[in-house]
Amino acid sequence: MGLFLRSRREAVGPAQVGLPTGPRRRTPGLRRAELATLAGASM
Repeated sequence: MGLFLRSRREAVGPAQVGLPTGPRRRTPGLRRAELATLAGASM
């Protein structure tokens, strides 16, 4: 399950969903906190 979720997060960049890109990222895609914000859930 973890691999599936990670692959889905990596497939979408922050700019694609209207979020600022911010500082340099170590891994591609959305961070867990960004995904939670988009989903309307708190972490």
